[in-house]
Amino acid sequence: MENINLNSVERESSIGSYSNNHVSTSQLKKLFVEELKDIFWAEKALTQAMSKMIENAYNRELRMTLNSHLTDTENQVLRLEEIFEEIGKPAESQKCDAMKGLIKEADDIMNESEKGFMRDAGIISAAQKVEHYEIATYGTLRQMAKTLKLDHAVELFQTTLDEEKVADEKLTEIAMKLIYKQSNNNI
Repeated sequence: MENINLNSVERESSIGSYSNNHVSTSQLKKLFVEELKDIFWAEKALTQAMSKMIENAYNRELRMTLNSHLTDTENQVLRLEEIFEEIGKPAESQKCDAMKGLIKEADDIMNESEKGFMRDAGIISAAQKVEHYEIATYGTLRQMAKTLKLDHAVELFQTTLDEEKVADEKLTEIAMKLIYKQSNNNI
């Protein structure tokens, strides 16, 4: 059995150990562009998926929130195009397997749920999973842009990140109201 020096393992897994590797800016920029293509595909796919969620939602406040966020999403696509232009790359998308899976899950929930409270609860669940994925992605892209000294991109990512967080908070608020209302109706 191999002896492992935990102090060595801990040191190598720490963020500080990267400073010795000198990850090149070109490597980071390549990853940045790949992630940008990925989220560009995701946002464009979401514009279609959100329209379907709006059509299937029963609760008026949920429909209004999703509709408002659809407008945000369309603006986010435009911001991504602006970032592609800023870095001198064509606005290309690359299939995002994670978002494709989240959209499929949302479709399955809508197809399998009874119209009304249950479908709305499922739509909220699916939409929040999407929001959390986007929050993680935009947070990472913002940090990459900051490291690459793409100041305008940092601002655009922050705007989008703020929108995603607001949408997530609003969905939580609606979920709490729906669950409270449903629990009071069943007492």
